[in-house]
Amino acid sequence: MPLADLTVVRVAIADHVALVTMDSPPVNAYSTALCAELTRVFDTLGDTPDIRAIVLTGAGRVFCAGADLKGRAGLAEPGAMPAHSRRTRESFHAIRECAKPVICAINGAALGSGLGLAASCDILLVSEKGSIGLPEIDVGLLGGTKHAQRLFSHSLLRRMVLTGYRVPGAELYRLGIVEACVAPEELLPAAMEMARTIASKAPLATAMAKHTANTIEDMSLRDGYRYEQDMTAIISRSEDAQEAKRAFVEKRPPVFQGR
Repeated sequence: MPLADLTVVRVAIADHVALVTMDSPPVNAYSTALCAELTRVFDTLGDTPDIRAIVLTGAGRVFCAGADLKGRAGLAEPGAMPAHSRRTRESFHAIRECAKPVICAINGAALGSGLGLAASCDILLVSEKGSIGLPEIDVGLLGGTKHAQRLFSHSLLRRMVLTGYRVPGAELYRLGIVEACVAPEELLPAAMEMARTIASKAPLATAMAKHTANTIEDMSLRDGYRYEQDMTAIISRSEDAQEAKRAFVEKRPPVFQGR
């Protein structure tokens, strides 16, 4: 089992859905170990045919409190900071570029690197006790603004960056940044239900839909829609697409094989 030796991340798999839980007490700080294990987990799950959707959450009362400040002491050595920055970037890309859709269940504060993790996911849900923020200014640092631009408006983002303001769950929902804001005990069931819905769809189509959405994000309207049309033409020749057509005519649920 490629993921048998994890120390700060837990993975549970059932019904084509993987539940990935950051478990690094007390606040799931973004340590070197957590960064490395998340990268390996998402690379592995994305390349595992039986997995069709993933849920990412945190153990305890904090989703991810951001950079492990205690661990930054060793970054003064030549080359250490560039290597650290590269590892962090790649861990976010491992989620965004994962072939399987990723649902983020924000159970508590998602700060700094925690925001980067959340922004790299496809669908966000939050607990009523959850929040998103960029507190780097409070410790004389910077970070996370580019990822936050994918979620927040200009003025609110500048407020977060310059004051350390944390946007609470209810406000995240009001602004349309998350799909739901629910009671803490309802968060994981809601995220898993959504993941199972995604897992019931044609696996090739969901993977290509995510890849296409990522690819066209920064394209012009003409180029982006042309690319999407090309991908639609390709996926329409798959066995799953043909099965969907047969199931529709025969008025039965389709049985997808991922081919």
